[in-house]
Amino acid sequence: MRINEDLARPVIVQAAKLDWVPSPSAGVDRRMLYRIGGEVARATSIVRYGPGSAFPRHVHSGGEEILVLEGTFQDEHGDYPAGCYFRNPPGTSHVPASKDGCTIFVRLWQYREGDDAQIVRQPGEGEAAPLREGAEAARVLFDDGKERVLIEDWRPGSTVIVENQRGLEFLVLTGSLTVGSEQLGQQSWGRMPAGEPLEAGVGSEGTQIWIKDAPLQHPDVLQMPA
Repeated sequence: MRINEDLARPVIVQAAKLDWVPSPSAGVDRRMLYRIGGEVARATSIVRYGPGSAFPRHVHSGGEEILVLEGTFQDEHGDYPAGCYFRNPPGTSHVPASKDGCTIFVRLWQYREGDDAQIVRQPGEGEAAPLREGAEAARVLFDDGKERVLIEDWRPGSTVIVENQRGLEFLVLTGSLTVGSEQLGQQSWGRMPAGEPLEAGVGSEGTQIWIKDAPLQHPDVLQMPA
C-alpha cells in the first residue's frame, strides 16, 4: 500500500473527512495519512481505539511516536491522557489499549539509526520555546538536534509563518487554519518538503498545532524488513 508517498511534494489531508479503516484488532480503526507497506509499514496515521479495545503485545522494531488527541491511551506502563506525547524507540514493546476509548496520532518506522530516547511528556510538559510572530505559547516536546517537535498556541486572527529548512510536518489540534485556499479544521495534517514554509491564517478561535521540524525521511532511516 502506498499513500502520499512522494516526499518531494507538499501534502495536506483533512483527516476528519477520511473514512475509518479497520485494523486487524477489533475495535481499533485508522485514518491513513502516509503509508508505504502493508501491516508493517512506514506510516503516519490517526488511530481510534473503541472502549475496551487493545492490540496484542508487539515490539516496535522501527520505533513509534504518539500524541494522544482524545480520551486516555493505556498500556501496562501507565495511562496517557489527551495531550500526552511519547516516543517508544526501536526494540521497545507494549500492549496498547484503552478502557474508555481514545484517539491518537501515530508515526511508525520513521526513526533513524541511533535514536534511542524513550520519553513521555505529560499534558503541559516541555520547555518553553521562543515565540514566533503570531504565537502566544510554545513548548518543546523533543529536540535532539536532528529533529525538533513542538506544540504551539497561535493567536486568533493572526498570520503565522513557519520557516522550513529541513522539512516540516504539522497537525491541527484545536481551532482552524487557512493555508492557501484550504480551510483546515481539527486533525488536519500537512507535510512540506524543505524550502517550502508554512504560511497560515488563524481562525477566530485560535489554534493549537503540533509541529515537527526534521527531514521528512532521515538519510539513515531504519530499513523495514523485506
